[in-house]
Amino acid sequence: MSIFTGAAVAIVTPMNSDGSVNYEKLDNLIEFQIKNNTDAIVICGTTGEASTLSHEEHIDVIKHCVDTVNKRVPVIAGTGSNSTETAIYLSQEAEKAGADAVLLVTPYYNKATQKGLYVHFKDTADAINLPCILYNVPSRTGCNILPETAVKLATEVKNIVAIKEASGNISQIAKLAQLANGCIDIYSGNDDQIVPIMSLGGLGVISVLSNVAPQQTHDLCQACLDGDYKKAAKMQIEALPLIDSLFSEVNPIPVKKALNLMGFEAGPLRKPLTEMEDANANILKENMKEYGIY
Repeated sequence: MSIFTGAAVAIVTPMNSDGSVNYEKLDNLIEFQIKNNTDAIVICGTTGEASTLSHEEHIDVIKHCVDTVNKRVPVIAGTGSNSTETAIYLSQEAEKAGADAVLLVTPYYNKATQKGLYVHFKDTADAINLPCILYNVPSRTGCNILPETAVKLATEVKNIVAIKEASGNISQIAKLAQLANGCIDIYSGNDDQIVPIMSLGGLGVISVLSNVAPQQTHDLCQACLDGDYKKAAKMQIEALPLIDSLFSEVNPIPVKKALNLMGFEAGPLRKPLTEMEDANANILKENMKEYGIY
């Protein structure tokens, strides 16, 4: 059984003015998501600024999200690291906290060979009982999970069940779908490629766009799941200007700005991320207005 189908939000981590985690505003965002039919919540991912959370904060944020969601939708905890030992530790803590699954990014900076990726993901998955989603995002990590490696992991490690594909390489994703033949669930990791990836058999998206447009992103995915690709393509194209603005600077700089514009008080970013440039922010506002969310 799949962890989810449809649109999962890669939710931001709201901050107070002093940079501490704002749990009250996180609750508000979670309730907004659930009210607007988000299909799952990914907590402490890239969009959640996990890389600048301490281990204690990371675990506390996961626990808080699990408690607030209270089984209404699946909670997927981002627990990846460039250190296998750290990935195991965070994954075990997420399991203790009651997460429904974990999201494991490829090791960054030190990277790995395909053999190293296999060992890293297998060792992490073997240390827990939760289902694991691999996260392939070479633009951020400098490390690419080849289709053959993903399929080997899915067939040899029982709880590696899915992959978030954010390589941007549709040919690679098509190759993955062909080799996998259904042995691994595929989710889009790019909001501008939801329809192409779902047309290849993907089950949905782990989305930045869902932070500000959860209902619309859910509906787009549902159109694909219903086989109405003409409707889905229209929705995908209509969302592209906003999606482009949400990635006009390093994620999550624009999406936090968008949430602040919407009144959600997501707060500042942790350094080295800085506030959005005015020119880009003005374009973001216009695209939010065009899309009907500001």
